[in-house]
Amino acid sequence: MKSFGARRGRTISVVAMVLGATLVAGCTSSGSVGGSGGSGGSSGGSGSTGNAGALPSGKFSTVQAFDAQQISWGKCTSEPSDDPSADLSAFQCGTVDVPLDYTKPSGKYVSLALVKWPAADPATKVGSLLTNPGGPGASGVDFVEESKQEFDGALHAHYDIIGFDPRGLGRSDPIVCQNDKTQDALSEQDPPKDPTQRAAKAEQDSKNLAAACEKNSGDLLPYVGSNYVAQDMDLMRQVLGDKKLNYLGISYGTYIGSVYAEEFPANVGRMVLDGAVDPNADQLQANVQQQLGFEQSLEKFAGDCVTNYASSCPLSGTPTAAAQQLGHFIDGLQDHPLPTDDPNRPLDQTLGWTGVVIGLYGDVGSDWWKYLREALTKAMKNGDGSELLAGADQYDGRDQSGHYSTEQNGLIAVRCADFTTPTPSAAAVQSAYNQLKTGASILNSNLAPGDLAQPMCANWPFQTQQKPHVIKAQGSDTILVVGTTADPATPYQNAVNLANGFANARLLTRVGTGHAAFGSGNQCAQSAMEAYLVSGTLPPVGERCTA
Repeated sequence: MKSFGARRGRTISVVAMVLGATLVAGCTSSGSVGGSGGSGGSSGGSGSTGNAGALPSGKFSTVQAFDAQQISWGKCTSEPSDDPSADLSAFQCGTVDVPLDYTKPSGKYVSLALVKWPAADPATKVGSLLTNPGGPGASGVDFVEESKQEFDGALHAHYDIIGFDPRGLGRSDPIVCQNDKTQDALSEQDPPKDPTQRAAKAEQDSKNLAAACEKNSGDLLPYVGSNYVAQDMDLMRQVLGDKKLNYLGISYGTYIGSVYAEEFPANVGRMVLDGAVDPNADQLQANVQQQLGFEQSLEKFAGDCVTNYASSCPLSGTPTAAAQQLGHFIDGLQDHPLPTDDPNRPLDQTLGWTGVVIGLYGDVGSDWWKYLREALTKAMKNGDGSELLAGADQYDGRDQSGHYSTEQNGLIAVRCADFTTPTPSAAAVQSAYNQLKTGASILNSNLAPGDLAQPMCANWPFQTQQKPHVIKAQGSDTILVVGTTADPATPYQNAVNLANGFANARLLTRVGTGHAAFGSGNQCAQSAMEAYLVSGTLPPVGERCTA
């Protein structure tokens, strides 16, 4: 099963913040690595491919004409690449068309890929539950098809479960940038050790990516981002026949939900936002807090490994010493890469850290921590980097044929469309550097202040002018915000801030480690989310779920 939610950008010391991205499509605390990752496949009837220059036009004359569409649901014929044996017989696939530019509805339009798992009992059905698994860049179609177990029960009994690929992503007329070989080079090439050379390479890589995306998808790039996705979601709500939008957003999907609530507060129904992104956060500080969270997860994993799996754990000593041992080994791959089952792709430092970080989305007893123990054992004791490479490929969206999904391309485009990233001041850079060297030194062993100085969107051609701000969504129904106390990808304080900012919200706390509560195995949190979505019953004020 592929895992979803938010991912962090790779450690600054490893890739020198080539894009400066802090979140990419990622993981919940359940999930597993089963060979190379990626979602390059397609579900039957689920959208077109190619760049925006090939987008059709002239089919619709008004926005109201889009609202009047009827979705032709049909058989889903292509399994997700992460689960080629998936049984898709229960699902239906289709598309819905949305204007490229809502101010010009008679112009070009985009076909969004959708999947539906029809409600189990039409007699108890209350409507559709739209979902988004985060990223930005993760496929909502894959999410539903691969998360059947998590939706089964009360949610499926009362809702048609709907997944969609947002515009420019997945199978919804995706952004096209660099070819697979170029992406391989970016993912697999360790940055220079010299900070000046590293900064120069990061700058050039950033410019090359921006130029490639603009060349291949320039017509589409100005029309991606959560403001457009929110409008698309309201259009989908009307086409699906729902009076209000019932929505489950995970990780970056919480930001999409927040923007929807800001733009369409009167149309918000039962909305659950799990693993929150703070819309008012400073982006450099958000990246710092995320890395501090991952360092803490690294130490917790190392402690669990040496304490509870001493006979098989490749680490030793105290939890702190074990975590340092792990970091020293991965850093050493820059000079001494390990062979893998692909003779052309040794495991270097960049791929090694990527394979470790994906495992840190888990919690005690999760498949992710089991994967990481086994992958590290194979690497550290047997000199075989194959399993860590498989984890890195899943993180990067690379399938076994070497094809990349749209996740990495979509990440930078959406993030720059959503958040202003000004050049940080020298004082802000120094403060961030000090925090990381003090609280996340293992993940940032080679960090230099200059690695923090370039903003994520410095070379991106289409950037938002909107400033980070508190979203109030005045007039909406109650929004249930869920936060996990030791979530490394979306720190708990994000959920506190988001809930406090809304005019009408309730905060539910999951006590534990790992990213997001949905699918984590925490029955208290799962039941509380289901109770609100199904019957509108909110958890008590201050509810904390320990199991």
